[in-house]
Amino acid sequence: MRKFVIAISSLLLATFLFGQKDFYALEHIPEIKIIFEQKNWNAQLDSLKSLGTKERIPATVIIDKQIFKDVGVRYKGNSSYNNPKSKGEQKLPFNLKLDFKNKDQMLTGGITTIKLSNVFQDASFLREVLSYEIARKYMPAPRCNFAKVFVNDAYIGLYNNTEDIDTEMLEEYFGTSKNTFFKCDPEWEDVKDLDNGCPEGDKSSLMYLGDDPKCYEGWYELESKKDGAWQELITLIKTLNQHPEHVDTLLDVDMALWMHAFNNVVVNLDSYTGRLSHNYYLYKTPDGLFTPLIWDMNISFGGFRYDGEKKGVLTDEELQTFSMFAHYKNKNPKRPLIVNLLNNPLWRKIYVGHCRTIVMENFAQGQYLELAGKIRSLIDEAVKSDPNKLYSYADFQKNLTKSVDIGYSSIIGIEELMKPRTEYLLKHPLFTGKNPIVSEVVHEFKGDKTVITATVKDAEKAYLAYRHSEKEPFKMLEMYVDGTPPGGGENDKLWRQKIDKKEGTQYYVIAEGDRLAVCSPERASHEFYTVK
Repeated sequence: MRKFVIAISSLLLATFLFGQKDFYALEHIPEIKIIFEQKNWNAQLDSLKSLGTKERIPATVIIDKQIFKDVGVRYKGNSSYNNPKSKGEQKLPFNLKLDFKNKDQMLTGGITTIKLSNVFQDASFLREVLSYEIARKYMPAPRCNFAKVFVNDAYIGLYNNTEDIDTEMLEEYFGTSKNTFFKCDPEWEDVKDLDNGCPEGDKSSLMYLGDDPKCYEGWYELESKKDGAWQELITLIKTLNQHPEHVDTLLDVDMALWMHAFNNVVVNLDSYTGRLSHNYYLYKTPDGLFTPLIWDMNISFGGFRYDGEKKGVLTDEELQTFSMFAHYKNKNPKRPLIVNLLNNPLWRKIYVGHCRTIVMENFAQGQYLELAGKIRSLIDEAVKSDPNKLYSYADFQKNLTKSVDIGYSSIIGIEELMKPRTEYLLKHPLFTGKNPIVSEVVHEFKGDKTVITATVKDAEKAYLAYRHSEKEPFKMLEMYVDGTPPGGGENDKLWRQKIDKKEGTQYYVIAEGDRLAVCSPERASHEFYTVK
């Protein structure tokens, strides 16, 4: 009998990634120097941006003293560009393409695209980095740190440096980048006056608008070159809306539940959950399922106050007590990825369990404040010396704990949001019942079978999720009770199931209680046990 603990393989993976991609290591603040030969470089970049094109102008870029010639540069962003630009600010967001002219030019680890954000609407400077540090525990998500950015030897300021969701990241997580890939973020200028005769949708919300691809263009952007990609997306959307009981054959439901749980707990409303229903990608992974990939979190932790249900902004108290079942309670037809997944009783319990895991691992003991404090100490001097920061150094010092006013709105303090929110969630009736406890999961070989046994307390049912290869989705089998463990209590039971014996099989256990479901490992399906 052999017991496998996921933390070991996770640590090895983290060590490997750090070595390969130290450009994004949290403790490292790279210096990025952009050198333009054009005297009117700023006007040229503004012109390209105003035309809505993604064309670039060439520049030499020096990254930590490493020189890259003919790098393609453009401005990026929507409100993060337009708002500061309208106020005459110098700190605008950049997108750098290292292989713009030379296809072999890249940083260690295959990095070719660098996305530099100007920390718009985040006086704390913490939201983007802190959010990704938490999110990566539960789902595939970019690495993120900070960078000092110079243009023609002038220090522009301290930027967020966020890994692009592109070929390199897809290869790293999924082993291939060649499958169907969509960016779910409307091209706002393209859809502003859209009149294509299609049903009215709601941004990138996955509402079904018919079978014609033109009805989805503008709301979704095809990033891959795979034939039939639009039809694959439409099939997913149609199934989600009309036959949601079968959507797990097309969608990684668990990753969608983790995304919803994360967005809800940290009140990340500039996302699928909020009014704009955007800022995520859909990638068809080797198991044949579309997997959502979260993106753009500079205004998480309540930095965006529109939930898509209330007409006006949410108050501080409404942010702090934001419902775990936003959109689902009112059966909002404009959010099928929430409503139709949570309509399934087991998926709803798994979602609640995921919310609880995020709260317990990051907020219940104030863990996020310790991490935020380390990040703030790391960047303190760089923020202080930033000549073009969009908010004052005093605001930076204050916004971790308290609200700051930025003219037309208020940015709630991260602790000011999460301390009462954590208390609210921990007292939620779904968190406070007799929740299942999985104390041990083991597997043993019996002939040509692998028998998985879980010791679980207070479960109504238990399920085994398994796959023999990463190229196939997890299958789910209900487990059966087979006695009680030695020395176990009245509510302790042994749950078992057997599957075909195969080296490398990945699996996890779901224990369903009357109010929520608990996974083992708790971060499953992002983490799992492996048969060896």
